[in-house]
Amino acid sequence: MADYSEDGFIQKLSGLAQNNDIVEVELYNKLDVCRGLRYKDGRGVLVGLTKIGDVVGYDVIDGKKVPVPGKLLYRGYDIEELIKDAEGHDEFGYEQTVYLLLFGELPTQEQLEEFRFFLGTRRTLPDNFTEDMIMKAPSSDVMNKLARGVLASYSYDKNPEDRSIANNMRQCIELIARFPTLVAYAYQAKRRFFEGKSMYIHNPKPELSTAENLLRLIRSNKSYTKMEADILDLCLILHAEHGGGNNSSFSVHVISSTDTDTYSAIGAAVGSLKGKRHGGANLQVMGMMDDIKANVKDWSSETEVKEYLRKILRKEAYDRTGLIYGQGHAVYTISDPRATLVRDKAKALAMVKGCLEEYELYCLIEKLAPVVFAEEKGSDKKICSNVDFFTGFVYTMLDIPRELYTPIFAISRIAGWSAHRMEELVSGGRIYRPAYKNILPMREYIPMEKR
Repeated sequence: MADYSEDGFIQKLSGLAQNNDIVEVELYNKLDVCRGLRYKDGRGVLVGLTKIGDVVGYDVIDGKKVPVPGKLLYRGYDIEELIKDAEGHDEFGYEQTVYLLLFGELPTQEQLEEFRFFLGTRRTLPDNFTEDMIMKAPSSDVMNKLARGVLASYSYDKNPEDRSIANNMRQCIELIARFPTLVAYAYQAKRRFFEGKSMYIHNPKPELSTAENLLRLIRSNKSYTKMEADILDLCLILHAEHGGGNNSSFSVHVISSTDTDTYSAIGAAVGSLKGKRHGGANLQVMGMMDDIKANVKDWSSETEVKEYLRKILRKEAYDRTGLIYGQGHAVYTISDPRATLVRDKAKALAMVKGCLEEYELYCLIEKLAPVVFAEEKGSDKKICSNVDFFTGFVYTMLDIPRELYTPIFAISRIAGWSAHRMEELVSGGRIYRPAYKNILPMREYIPMEKR
C-alpha cells in the first residue's frame, strides 16, 4: 500500500531526486572541471582582483606550489604588525582593523576616535526590533537568527534601495556596529525559549569596544576582565578578513554583482559562514577534542596521543571521517599566522583559568598531527594547525557557549564582507556567470499516456 504520510512521501521524492542528480566524479577529471573552483593541486581558480586582503601560504615556481611560512595581509599590512601596534598602545585593535579594511588606510588617532564614536552610537537596535524581530520568533540556531536579523534590518531602513556608495557604506557600518547586539539578543532568546533559562537583555555601551560589548551582552552580570576582552579582540582581528576567495566573502561578491541591496548580500554571507566546512569548523575541533580527552588517559604521553590520532586518521575513532580537525588549510602550508598568534596568547589565559594541562594537550596534538599524517598517508604534504584549532579552546576558557563560536566569527568577518561589497560596487560592474556543462543528452518527450 502506498505511503501517503508526509514523511513517507518526502522520502520517496528525495530518493528520486538523489538518484537522478548523481554526477560521476570521473567526469570532472575527464572534462577538466575545477571542482569547488580549485585546481587539482588545491590552488583556487583566479576569478577576481582585490586590494583588500591576501592569504600567503606558498609560492608558485615553475608551475609547482612551494610552501612558505604563512602571512595574512590586510590592505597590504601584515596582520602581525597590526596586532603589535594595538598591544603597544594598550588599546583594542578590532575597530582600527575595520577602518583599515573599509577605507584602505590606517587611521590617525583622531580619525580612529571619530570612527569608534560613530560605531558606538549605532550599536543599539532600532525601536521595537528586539521584541518584534528576535523575541517573537526565536531560533534554535543563532546564525539563522542573525541572518534573519540582517534581512529584517531592510524594513527598518528609511532608504534601503539607494545603491550610492555613501548609502551602502552607511548600511555596512550600521551592520558592523549592530552584529554583536543581534547575536547576543538572539542567544538570549534561544536560552529562554529553547532551554528554559533566564534571559538577560543588556543595553550596549557606546564607549566600549566590540569585544567588550559582546562579553557584556552575553553575560548575566555584564562583567569581564581586561585579559578576557583583549584575547577576544585578538580573535576578532584575526577573523576580520581572509581574501576574496573564502566562501562567504566570495558569496558577497557574487550576490552584490547582481545589483541587489546590502542586506541581501550580507544575509547570504551569514548563510555561507554557518556551514561546517566554513565558519563551523571550530565546533568540529571541539567535538574531536572532547573525544580525545575522554579516550586518552595520559594527556602528556606522546605515545598515547599519537596512537589515538592515528586511529582518527584510520577512521577508527571519533566521527570516522578520517579527519584531524583543525589541521591543514587550503592555502597555509608551513604555518597559519592566525593560529600562531592565538596559541601564544592562549597560554597566558590558560594559566589564569587553570587550563594549562589542556593547553599543553593542544600543543602536543599540533606537534604530532603532521607526523602522524605523513606516516599514515605516505605524503610529504605540509600541514599545519589552522586558526580553528585554538579559537574554540580560547572561547571555552572565556566561558562562551559553543553555539556562539560561529556567530563570533560573523561579528568579526562582517568587516571583510563589507569591504568586499564596497569593492564589488566600485570595481565590479559585471554579474558573475560561470559556466556549467550539461552532461545529459537531449531526450524525446514522452506523452503522459505512454509513461
